[in-house]
Amino acid sequence: MGKPTTQFKLSINDVEIIEKALKAKAGRRGMRIMKGESDKQLHSEMHEIQDLLGRLHEQKVWYRPSDKVYVSG
Repeated sequence: MGKPTTQFKLSINDVEIIEKALKAKAGRRGMRIMKGESDKQLHSEMHEIQDLLGRLHEQKVWYRPSDKVYVSG
């Protein structure tokens, strides 16, 4: 039996699709929580999704052009 893969080759578009899917899933979980569902598994899933989205965000390298003045917003 081989070793598990620890590095993946994903394009920026792949990561964007994953993020959108996770945000949609988090939204559905959030709606269930707002409607009064209070399940430990539901809260656990929500925490896992938010944690993963945070890790993806922290790994991004934000582009700022060096030849122009950067204005955020």
